[in-house]
Amino acid sequence: MQYTEIMVRYGELSTKGKNRRSFIDRLGTNTRNALSGFKKLEVKAQRDRLHIRLNGEDYHQVADRVGKIFGIQNFSPVIKVTRDVEEVKKTAISIFNEIAQDGMTFKINTRRSDHNFEYGTNQMNDILGGTILSNFPGVKVQMKHPDIVLRVEIRMNGIFLSYEMLPGAGGLPVGTAGKGLLMLSGGIDSPVAGYLALKRGVDLEMVHFYSPPYTSEQALNKAKELTAKLAPYVGKIKFIQVPFTEIQETVKRDVPASYLMTIQRRFMLRLCEKIAEKRHALAIFNGESLGQVASQTMESMAAINDVTSMPVLRPVVSMDKNDIIKLAEKIDTFELSIKPYEDCCTVFAPTAPKTKPRIDRSRQYEEKLDIDGLIERSLSGIKITEISSDDHYLNAQEETFAELL
Repeated sequence: MQYTEIMVRYGELSTKGKNRRSFIDRLGTNTRNALSGFKKLEVKAQRDRLHIRLNGEDYHQVADRVGKIFGIQNFSPVIKVTRDVEEVKKTAISIFNEIAQDGMTFKINTRRSDHNFEYGTNQMNDILGGTILSNFPGVKVQMKHPDIVLRVEIRMNGIFLSYEMLPGAGGLPVGTAGKGLLMLSGGIDSPVAGYLALKRGVDLEMVHFYSPPYTSEQALNKAKELTAKLAPYVGKIKFIQVPFTEIQETVKRDVPASYLMTIQRRFMLRLCEKIAEKRHALAIFNGESLGQVASQTMESMAAINDVTSMPVLRPVVSMDKNDIIKLAEKIDTFELSIKPYEDCCTVFAPTAPKTKPRIDRSRQYEEKLDIDGLIERSLSGIKITEISSDDHYLNAQEETFAELL
């Protein structure tokens, strides 16, 4: 079937009152970014609907992307015809030629925004219903819960027909809830936390700490590839790589092993706070789940959070590991997350990390460190990349090698 456009219906945007226009504009921008690889598309964000004119682009490929954009409740493939009843009847017959089955029920649902059109909604329902019944004797009309609803929208610029309603990603358009930074490791949890934050409208930028030569280029590329997995939900995501080698070497040399993890995480939060100030972010997000590992006990979180007054938000904090894995599989990050490339959270990992670190002891161990100098030198080496869903960073050879490890 040759669809001419995709009609998008908004989700929670309907409750936004005076802010509705800004939410719709943001969704329009995100949709254009997410579909930027399709050069012929036109995206028009209107008050009641968002319209994506295909102009010859492949519907199925476009629809796959549309289904991942947050802020969309559902969408329909649409056929546009001229404002001529005979053309509408021919198109309705063409649609039912493909979908009609004996015993199937249907109804016609006409909406008319152009009240000067020659036929009213009830008249159009009768005309098209009669056309279908006379051409397809095996189907019948059913007003409540039919198998198929043929929707007909009459507008000034044409008449639009659709019969499918596909689910969207829901949530809020990314960017409507402010900007945040996600501490993105190479593991399972942080990409899921990022997905959940994006779904609530947060404009996320990824912060990844890397420690060459202890972490490889493949580990860095794995984090970028995970970012590309999340990019379809918004279009493009900034990836901020932060050099962490000197800090890790210094902490390993000058801090007792049991507090190694705690002090490293305190440095990460300090760096994130500095980056957030420069990037105008309002909060830091991470993938911590309460009690999962030593750094994620209540005592550890308190000791680590001690270095910042910025909100640290944890979308998966109360989720079981199995639930996190299920969501990682749903968003297609799980298989990538379990590839065995070292990240800076696992190098120099102590055999017996402190599960109940004390804040006063953490401060005491840091007194001998040049905290400001270490932070300043790390910040000076930051690199920022913009990543889209079409970008790839791990080639097939690297992925095969990882599977053999």
